[in-house]
Amino acid sequence: MAPAGNTDTEELYREQRAFVCGFVRRVGGVPEDDVDDIVQEVFIMAHRKGGYVAGQARPSTWLAQIALGIVANRRRFWHRRRCIHDERALATAAFDGPGPFERAAAAETLVRMQRALDQLDLEHRAVFVLFELEGEPCSSIAEAFGIPVGTVHSRLSIARARFRKAFEQSPRGVIGRVIARREVSHG
Repeated sequence: MAPAGNTDTEELYREQRAFVCGFVRRVGGVPEDDVDDIVQEVFIMAHRKGGYVAGQARPSTWLAQIALGIVANRRRFWHRRRCIHDERALATAAFDGPGPFERAAAAETLVRMQRALDQLDLEHRAVFVLFELEGEPCSSIAEAFGIPVGTVHSRLSIARARFRKAFEQSPRGVIGRVIARREVSHG
């Protein structure tokens, strides 16, 4: 049983597992085969810490902070091993686009976005993913990571600029080049 005011780890797992999985994937540098193990480690660590205490950072940012520490520890062991994303899996992801051309363009964009995210260091990537992709407020991110809100804003600004530059410099796939040629010829 969790101490008074704490959220039971089992309940936290049910409510936040999908978030932690997505966060670990988006933060990058983690082989897909290791994602489930890392998610399990996050919730074991959450349990060891006594569970989430209401009034602290939101459960998602509290768990993201734990996940980031675990990912950073794992990355120390992988520092010489290069993470290769399964671009085929990204390219075949289901999309609601009306046709195969649009789905292929969207898949290429996802690959380029992941490459751009991979260019960010872990601290900037975590803030970027939590704010831009997960919709977490800066105050909650700051509280979870034990940093001032101004530092979150600064990291977010730097991350946005670096992401934009990396995305623009990322090579386009065949579909992206076709679209670019169409824009030039019709523009």
